[in-house]
Amino acid sequence: MNRRVLFRIAGAVSVAALLAACVPAESEPDIVDIASSNDDFSTLVAAVSAAGLVDTLKGDGPFTVFAPTNAAFDALPAGTVENLLKPENKDQLIKILTYHVVPGNVTSDQLAGQRLNVATVQGQTVHIDGRSGVKVNKARVTTADIIASNGVIHVIDKVLLPK
Repeated sequence: MNRRVLFRIAGAVSVAALLAACVPAESEPDIVDIASSNDDFSTLVAAVSAAGLVDTLKGDGPFTVFAPTNAAFDALPAGTVENLLKPENKDQLIKILTYHVVPGNVTSDQLAGQRLNVATVQGQTVHIDGRSGVKVNKARVTTADIIASNGVIHVIDKVLLPK
């Protein structure tokens, strides 16, 4: 093979490799991306949107979110979710949603065997009992450690209501 052809091929391969290295890699999904991609969180996603918290939960974090499922929201008294989603109840909705968020990355292995009170973003504390599975107040963690680019999600079976 001619040396010129060999150098041209090597040069073309080098340029292609350089261009491939410059293409941005797919970033890991954040907390909002993960919740939005799961139908079990459609009520939570609607509430986060209504409260104006999407940009916050897409931020750098890290955040630990105790995420209630649609079934958890459905278990609230009739009309509760609809009332919370009204613009005039936005402050109350923000208070409830931020009560589900703890600053930092808290994984289930850090909670195992522990009983502690942890401050939420809302300002009050939640009681976490990790002695037999993990409970947050009276909600049970049904799926733990869904890792996002800006934190971790733990799925819970009840909506946490601040006092």
